[in-house]
This record gives sequence, C-alpha cells and structure tokens, in this order.
Amino acid sequence: MMRLDRVHVKVVLGTLGILLAFAISPACDIERRKSDAELGLTPQQSAGRKIYDSKCDRCHEPYSTRGKKGPGLKGVFQHKYLSLSGLPANDERVTDIIRLGRNEMPGNSQTLSSQDIEDLLAYLHTL
Repeated sequence: MMRLDRVHVKVVLGTLGILLAFAISPACDIERRKSDAELGLTPQQSAGRKIYDSKCDRCHEPYSTRGKKGPGLKGVFQHKYLSLSGLPANDERVTDIIRLGRNEMPGNSQTLSSQDIEDLLAYLHTL
C-alpha cells in the first residue's frame, strides 16, 4: 500500500513537471487578447478592429507576421511593399485589395462601406 502511494506521487509530480515545462516554454506564443483600451485604440480604430474580427481574422493574424490562410499583418504599413503581392504598402493599394480581393481573398466592396474601410485601415495602421 505504501509503495503504491509513492508511485502515485511520482506520477503526479511528473505530470506537474511536464505541465510546468509547457507553461514556461518560450515556443508558446499564445497571448491573452488585449482590450481596445489596453491597445490605446481610438473609437475609429476600435470600429476597425470589430470589422477586422468579423472579416479578416479568420485568415490573417493581426499581431504576428505568421499567417493563417493569408499573410500575418503585423507591421503591414511599416514596410515599403506588401509581403505577398509586392504592391506598395499604402492606403490606396490596401483599400483596393480590401474592396476587390486578391487571389483567394474575397472582395468586400459589396459588404463594407467607405467608412468601414476607413475604420479598418485606421486599425491596420496600429498593427
């Protein structure tokens, strides 16, 4: 009976050790989603974030350069050119892509108003 308890203790301690290793592992880049206030977003940027969440997030990571189906968008406007297309990284080109789509990305000209696109661009500039 005493021996069985020691085995259980070793199993529990081993399991806790493995869980602790995963918890502090630098390879884990999952991060709690920050609020609009924590990100310091303006009302327009917050509106753009809501649009991003509903239209873009399923294919594009906002705060990572790693993509899902499409490229990650972290720092999208901090580069001279867009990563996949090579087009200039400016409001005009990004607006064209949002409206018309590109490759596998659907266009949103029928679902987003001009104001929606302005709000979305304002948010994208914060990434």
